[in-house]
Amino acid sequence: MFERGVEKDDVNAVISGGETVADHPDDKPYPSQLLLGFVEGRPIHVVAAWDAGTETCIIVTAYEPQPEQWEAGFRKRRDE
Repeated sequence: MFERGVEKDDVNAVISGGETVADHPDDKPYPSQLLLGFVEGRPIHVVAAWDAGTETCIIVTAYEPQPEQWEAGFRKRRDE
């Protein structure tokens, strides 16, 4: 996350105000979702998992999506 230039405040902004673009309810060990938010105009993807037993949000990864890999709007991956 930090190696990719995404700061903790960026992740918090996406979690609190971003939108879910994909749900992964069968992910193990916890269900996860891909969130998209824009921080100062910069798109940020955050993959977060939820441990309901401890009510803990686990950040799996956070990155700036590459335009050549995503359709306009960064909500859907381009077909390869």
